[in-house]
Amino acid sequence: MNATWRTHLANEAATKRLAAGLASACMGLASIRPLMIFLEGDLGAGKTTLVRALVKSRGYRGRVKSPTYTLIESYTLGGTQVHHLDLYRVADAEELAYLGIRELVSEPGLCLVEWPQRGVGLLPAPDLRVLLTYVPGGREADVAAFTPAGCAVLDALGQPTGPD
Repeated sequence: MNATWRTHLANEAATKRLAAGLASACMGLASIRPLMIFLEGDLGAGKTTLVRALVKSRGYRGRVKSPTYTLIESYTLGGTQVHHLDLYRVADAEELAYLGIRELVSEPGLCLVEWPQRGVGLLPAPDLRVLLTYVPGGREADVAAFTPAGCAVLDALGQPTGPD
């Protein structure tokens, strides 16, 4: 099972629209089961910007910080837990065991993981992967689904919008 979806992100407003769409598509499902999204792309590609916009789109009024140094930032959005993990500074996946990662990813909620390749062996397989890449005139977002839950999210996203 593998479905993909691609859209051009010409600017921050387009990234915010994608984030809001992901939030709407994910939150109901994440309230009843764990939902794992891997966020991939080069440094500065917009992974944290996407998470920040996703959290803000659900009405969160506080500061949405990058978890580069804390590794995990968690939010409660409408009764659903959202965990933002940034594994860039993780040298060994076993470090995550001390943070309670197994419990975190086994409970209902949405886990958004930057640099997931650094958590191989401890992170479950993703439901979705969002790959952000630089292209002339902005970025491309390639969203791939790997599970029935991931496919449901893609279906809920609908057809991608064109360039802004």
